[in-house]
Amino acid sequence: MTTFISLLRGVNVVGKNKIQMEELRTLYESMGLRDARTYIQSGNVVFRTPARNSAGLSRRIEDAIETGFGFRPRVMVRTLAELLEVVARNPFAQQRNLHPAKLLVFFLAALPTREACDQALAINVGPEQLRMSQRELFIYFPTGQGQSKLAMARVEKALATAATGRNWNTVTRLVALAQELENS
Repeated sequence: MTTFISLLRGVNVVGKNKIQMEELRTLYESMGLRDARTYIQSGNVVFRTPARNSAGLSRRIEDAIETGFGFRPRVMVRTLAELLEVVARNPFAQQRNLHPAKLLVFFLAALPTREACDQALAINVGPEQLRMSQRELFIYFPTGQGQSKLAMARVEKALATAATGRNWNTVTRLVALAQELENS
């Protein structure tokens, strides 16, 4: 059994694409995804399955949500091992006075090209610090994301792949939930 974390994009945002987390857990269980646990209302699900193909899991979950709820969010899937690597690769880990709620990890559906990364990193318009690392873009918002003029839609378009963001507090909590599930 492999422990996976799925991150749904655009769920329960400003009253759109609403899914109750209990219904989402039930949907995952009906798909044979075991021990589904959700974290906060934004579509974070930790689960176990014998499946190994993350891309296939993403499509299966997207299909099931579309059938069950009438809309199709993008779903980024990582294994616990991959999420632990994300934590280990945090380029801001040694930065002093880093506020974890101001650090965003932008999880990408696919690995962008070097040119796409360069284009995305060139969009920065303020004090934000952007660092690309494999299928994740780390962004530190020193004045907070709400104050930022960085256009995330432009960044995602430049990267030429779907993405969804989670702050560092959520990332580390998802790791802890996945480790609890793995150890149970």
